[in-house]
Amino acid sequence: MTTLLAWLFWIGVGIVFYTYLGYGLVVFLWVTARRGRAHSAPAEPAVAPAVTLVVPAYNEAATIRAKLENSLQLDYPRDRLTLIFVTDGSTDDTPEQVRSYPAPAGTDLRILHQPARCGKLAAVDRIMPLVTTTITVFSDANALLNPAALRNLVKHYADPTVGAVAGEKRVRVASDSGVQGVGEGIYWKYESTLKRLDAQLYSVVGAAGELFSIRTALYETVPASTIIEDFYLSLRIAMQGHRVAYAPDAYALESHSAALGEEWKRKVRIAAGGLQAIGALPGLLNPLRYGVLSFQYISHRVLRWTVAPLLLPLLFLLNAGLAATGSPFYGALWMAQGVFYTAALAGFLLEKLGVSVKMFYIPFYFCVMNCAVYVGGVRLLRGAQSAVWEKAQRA
Repeated sequence: MTTLLAWLFWIGVGIVFYTYLGYGLVVFLWVTARRGRAHSAPAEPAVAPAVTLVVPAYNEAATIRAKLENSLQLDYPRDRLTLIFVTDGSTDDTPEQVRSYPAPAGTDLRILHQPARCGKLAAVDRIMPLVTTTITVFSDANALLNPAALRNLVKHYADPTVGAVAGEKRVRVASDSGVQGVGEGIYWKYESTLKRLDAQLYSVVGAAGELFSIRTALYETVPASTIIEDFYLSLRIAMQGHRVAYAPDAYALESHSAALGEEWKRKVRIAAGGLQAIGALPGLLNPLRYGVLSFQYISHRVLRWTVAPLLLPLLFLLNAGLAATGSPFYGALWMAQGVFYTAALAGFLLEKLGVSVKMFYIPFYFCVMNCAVYVGGVRLLRGAQSAVWEKAQRA
C-alpha cells in the first residue's frame, strides 16, 4: 500500500510540476535546440496593409476618451486605418463621447450602437461583415496600446502561414496595490514568457482580448454561448492550419483589478470559459491530427484547467498518508505543503483586514487561481456562467 501511495504521489507531483513550471522549461530547451530553424524576425512591409481596429465598449464613460486619444496616436498611416467603436447596450454616455470626439480630418472613426446589450461576442459578430480591410485588430476599451502596436502586429502577416497575431498584455501595478495587483502582474509576466516560447516553437495557444489581430477572411462566427471568444477564435484559426504569432513589441497596458473580489470574478469567468472551450474543441486534444499544436494546448492550457487543480488537494492527502508511515522525508514534504497553504490562508485573512504582507501574495494568488477553476467548473455545469461579461472594475 505504501508503495502504491508513493507511486501515485510522485506521478501527481510530476504532473503538477510540469503544468506550472516544467512545460516552460521543456519548450525553452526545445526552442534552444532548434534555434537555427526558428521563425525569422519579420520585416515591416513596404506598403502598410489596410487595418480596422475594433474596440467593443460597454459603459466605458470613464475610460473611453483616453482610448480614443490613444487610438488616434497610433503610429499608422491614417488613410490605411479604420477605427470602429461598438457601444451596444451602453446606458451611460459612452456613445455620445465617441460621436462628439473631435477626430482629426481624414480619420475614419465610426461608431456602431444599438440599445440592446447582447454581449461583446454578439457586438463583434454584428459588425464584422462591415469590415473590408485585410486585417482586423481587436482591443479592449480599457487597454492602452503602445504607439507602434499596429505596425508591430501587421508585419507578422508577411509570413503566409500566420493567420492571427497576439499582442502582449501588460499590467500596470501600483506600488500600494494588494494581492490582486501583485499576483496579476506576476502571472502575466510569466504567461507572456510562455507565449513567447510557444510562438517560437510553433503557435500561441489562445490570444487575450486586450490586443490581438486576425486575417479578416479567417473570421468565423463564434457560438453565441462562448464565454471567452478571443481564446476560442484564435484556437479555431490555429486548428485550420494557421499559426498564431506573438508580438511582444505590440502591447496593451491596463491597470490591475481594483479589488480581490473583482479579480476573483475575472478568474472564475476565465476558468469557466477555458473548460467550455475544452469541451467545444475536443479534436484539439488529438496529437495525431494536430501534432505540436495539441502538445502545446494540452500542456499550456488543458492541464492547468483540469488535472492540476484536482491533483493539488489529492497530493496533500497522499502526502499525509505517506507521512503517517513515520518517514522523515515525507513528513518534511507534508510540512512544506502545510506551510505553503498556511501562508495562503494568512494572505487571505490579512487581505480581509486590509493588511498587506507581500510574502504571502504568491501562495495566496496561486490558491485563488486554482479555486477559481472549481467554481468556474460548477458554474459552467449549472449553466450559471453567462457569455455576457460582468465587467471587472480596474484600479
